Amino acid sequence: MQRRIADIKMDIAAHSARSAWDRGVKGYAVEMFDDYVDRLHIADDSVRIGKIAEADLLNGARDWEQYSYGGCAEVYGELPLGGEDWLTVQARALRQAARIVIRYANRRD
Repeated sequence: MQRRIADIKMDIAAHSARSAWDRGVKGYAVEMFDDYVDRLHIADDSVRIGKIAEADLLNGARDWEQYSYGGCAEVYGELPLGGEDWLTVQARALRQAARIVIRYANRRD
């Protein structure tokens, strides 16, 4: 069964985000789903869409690292701890955001 875009957006917006990291991941999930819908050229949120795969969200990139390093998402803030650069941290957040989008988009009520 397909889900309405509006319902998916509502589920992503309601996703629990307690920490700053979770809020950032949730923000990426919102942005990622909006970008996906824009690529489908759908302006009406009442339209129902089918299942979403990770490849649909990657938009041609082979993985989240390539997506991040290719400039498909923007990163802001101070340098992270642990020796990772920002784009690697962003790729990890994008991977988690994709799981959120896929979970809600592919959920069958």
